[in-house]
Amino acid sequence: MSQPPSAAGKFTTGSTMRHVVIMTLTGSLGLSFMFLVDFLALWWISQLGEEVLISAVGFAGTIQFFVISISIGMMIGAVAMVSRALGQRDQERARAIGTSSIIYAVSGQLIIATLAWVFRREILVMTGAEGQALEEAIKFLTISLPSLPLIAAGMNASAILRAEGDAWRSMLVTTSGGLVAIVIDPLFIIWMGWGVEGAGAAIVVSRLAMAILGLYWVAVSRKLLAKPSWNDLRRFLRPFLMIAVPAIATQVSTPFGNWVLVRAMASYGDSAVAGLGVVGRLQILCFGGIFALSGAIGGIIGQNHGAGLTDRVKSAYVDALKFCVLYTGVMWVVMVLASDWVSQSFNLAPEGQAVVETFTHWAAGSFVFTVALFVSNAAFNNLGRPLWATAANWFRDGLLMAPTALVMGAAFGAAGVIWAQALANVMAGGLAGWMGWRLVSQKKKNVLASKEAVGP
Repeated sequence: MSQPPSAAGKFTTGSTMRHVVIMTLTGSLGLSFMFLVDFLALWWISQLGEEVLISAVGFAGTIQFFVISISIGMMIGAVAMVSRALGQRDQERARAIGTSSIIYAVSGQLIIATLAWVFRREILVMTGAEGQALEEAIKFLTISLPSLPLIAAGMNASAILRAEGDAWRSMLVTTSGGLVAIVIDPLFIIWMGWGVEGAGAAIVVSRLAMAILGLYWVAVSRKLLAKPSWNDLRRFLRPFLMIAVPAIATQVSTPFGNWVLVRAMASYGDSAVAGLGVVGRLQILCFGGIFALSGAIGGIIGQNHGAGLTDRVKSAYVDALKFCVLYTGVMWVVMVLASDWVSQSFNLAPEGQAVVETFTHWAAGSFVFTVALFVSNAAFNNLGRPLWATAANWFRDGLLMAPTALVMGAAFGAAGVIWAQALANVMAGGLAGWMGWRLVSQKKKNVLASKEAVGP
């Protein structure tokens, strides 16, 4: 009896570079459109002509990015387990894992979103928000935080589709939120006059659309979900957490690093924070391929690892580095050319414009090393070394970011905070890239040694 297409392990045959390009580009477009919701909300808010509102959304976005990063960590756990099961041609196990992973993600986000909602004022004060910026950020989070379980459902549905190799539908799930935002952002923020509260409402609607579409495709069209079972939830919880918990710890390091940057930038005033808010959206929008990378190539590495194809694991790692270095270079050029237009479009004051220019003209190049960090994360998470990914990310965001921001901020002002991020990217990314190369090379050597020991 022939295997269904998804059971055959789509990534175990064909060009690894082709798989990397397709999965990274579709993952990039999907994730970029998902974060386009925040970018558009910030842009329409800027059209109201009050820079303090841009600062408020920047503060609130930092908190939301932290919570969403937890969903990304759970998504990585789902990709690793589902893709491995598919690489082993165990379709029923993959379906049961898919269902369980969505339940874990939604439940986890519900708890975390509730805690963040209750303590939203205290968290924002710790971030450096005060005065009108604080009050407007509270309004934004009051409306948007309860929708986080929706984004967890949509992102995990997209992850399951990606692990199965359905790049097109996986991309459309995450792009749907951005497409909805294009229509309703100006309607809610400008035409109806809701301002910051309208931006929060638009995010809720866009996340609802993403969740509905993702769950429909993964459950009905592709039939990648099994009937929920308490036995499955208990059976897969421990292996899921063994991957997801380190992945979550890895993912939340980035918003923690961003929190450090926002906290450091807050001392330079609302204009500097507004500029950093625009920089944060540019990073996610333009470098979506990098942020999508761990999930995008995780399925490729996971399937080939599950099938014992170590040559293809190493090839996927190298191809991902090559492609994303080229991708980063292209986007850097685009940002240099668009820098003045972006600053003027967001109505930034000179201090905010200087922050944006420092990033687009100089610091953006450091994302070449962020490529190495995230490619290595994918290898670590899918080759049984998830704690290595956690250590690499926290080396950057926990150990390096704060002292470099303090020193370089004192030396160069608000622009120095941006330089601090660039320096941390270079140091941590270089180290992680070397560790990842050593790991995939060692896996191949181990397999060759085992074959030689067995003999012909």
